Amino acid sequence: MAIDAVIIGAGAGGAAAAWRLCNHGLKVLILEAGPRFDPATDYPLTNTDWERTGFPIKPGSTGAVSYGDLGALDPADADLASWNAVSGRQVNSTKRPPSATGYAHVQGVGGSTLQYVGEAHRLNPAAFRLQSDHGAGADWPLSFADLEPHYRTIEAEIGVAGAPIAGARWSAQDHLQPAHPLSTSARVLRDAGTRMGMAWETNTRAALSEPKDNRPNCNYCGNCTRGCPLGDKGSADVTFIRKAEATGRLTIHTGAQVTRLIMGANGRVRAVSGVRDGAPFEQDTPILILAGGAVQTPRLLLANDMANGSGQVGRNFMETLAWTSAGLLPGLTNSHKGLPADAVSWTYNAQDAVPGVVGGCRFTASTQETGLLGPMAYASRILDGYGPAFKAQMRNVFGSAIAVAGTGETIPDERSFVALDPQRVDAAGVPFAQINSVLTDNSLALLRFMASQCRAILTEAGVTELAEENGVWDRFTSTHVFGTCRMGADAATSVVDPFGRSHDIDNLYIVDASTFPSSGGGEAPVSTIQALALRMADRLVA
Repeated sequence: MAIDAVIIGAGAGGAAAAWRLCNHGLKVLILEAGPRFDPATDYPLTNTDWERTGFPIKPGSTGAVSYGDLGALDPADADLASWNAVSGRQVNSTKRPPSATGYAHVQGVGGSTLQYVGEAHRLNPAAFRLQSDHGAGADWPLSFADLEPHYRTIEAEIGVAGAPIAGARWSAQDHLQPAHPLSTSARVLRDAGTRMGMAWETNTRAALSEPKDNRPNCNYCGNCTRGCPLGDKGSADVTFIRKAEATGRLTIHTGAQVTRLIMGANGRVRAVSGVRDGAPFEQDTPILILAGGAVQTPRLLLANDMANGSGQVGRNFMETLAWTSAGLLPGLTNSHKGLPADAVSWTYNAQDAVPGVVGGCRFTASTQETGLLGPMAYASRILDGYGPAFKAQMRNVFGSAIAVAGTGETIPDERSFVALDPQRVDAAGVPFAQINSVLTDNSLALLRFMASQCRAILTEAGVTELAEENGVWDRFTSTHVFGTCRMGADAATSVVDPFGRSHDIDNLYIVDASTFPSSGGGEAPVSTIQALALRMADRLVA
């Protein structure tokens, strides 16, 4: 079969681009280095040992990543340390290490949407003008209005639910599924935050509140990050991939690691080659679309020394600032039930909303998201002891845990970048992607604000003693990373143009978060990645 376009990566951007191109009549091949996951068999949440397992790891389901400079830990910032009531402080070192998950991602059909919570956010329109308005980072070479129609398309196709407050992001023209009911802990946090002058609302979620496309509505098990066995969560495999395959114009090769981009005599990418299931392959590429994410996409370009006339490939890496505080609230019940991140506050989301800081943040109810869903989590993190007294205490307090989280913006810094590891290579001989990410004074100030606000919300809610806190000050851990192939109008300072097309190679496009000029004020990026992918596909066909 003749192929019109080749996409590397079947995550959020690759899946959305494939669907749009197939609907335009193009024949598309996705080359995915990872495997397929079967929701019915790979996410066994009905097993008695469900709490012992996280998202499943299959052969090839994680990319090759190492870590360089992650920054030093100043004892003066020890109030930002991660700790819990059972094991105490989590990190005791002078250097910031990666957490056990480090860069948390999934390599496979659906990518990290298989593991994501499912928040479906639109960027704050003001986030597109960070440099112009605040003299930091870079502006986007497009506006919110350019993405708004594509946001609507995505939300309709996936089945996003919510009741957002009308304003800069949302209008009466937006039609979402009915909002999910708030969990018991979310209602408490909403009420406490409201008393503090914060505006809270039901979060927009890529989880069905009504059946759609032979997918059921959510059952509120709270385990979105372990994989959704029912298919109600709008991960890319059960939405855009499924719909693209139904056209008959999409082919997916799993276990296919692309290692080389082969240039033709006309200055275009002629073909790609690599290894599929242990055997070498080569594939012609009339159009090549990279969708490997902000770590693996620059790795591939750097390993091939391509599309880097600006010298910006791998630069401008932005991790996500994150903080969570948790405690026990007497009288609260059933806090382990419900949809994760079901309530959100955008009060501090604007880039100038936090005094003395450039960059915004948002707050969410996070009891389920932080994993306080079963007795093992309580026993290993917030309740210490053993024997009959401990069992009685567990029976008394289970379901009363409550947690609130802050997610914040990172401003690009020259010390934060993705490079090729000078020492480690994978089985195919490609150097690992090495992440270097250092927290700036601005990041620390925003992180401290988020920690202070989380603690204050819990105090207002009635929590008298914290039981656990986790943040990125003492451990690099990030599911959302951005910026390593920045988009822009100027080829001297950016990697791709406003439609994701390489300034250097005219049949090479990128549709993942590596193109983001800024990270936004804590918004989950999946909807924006997919909106950019649809915009790219329409432009390519036009």
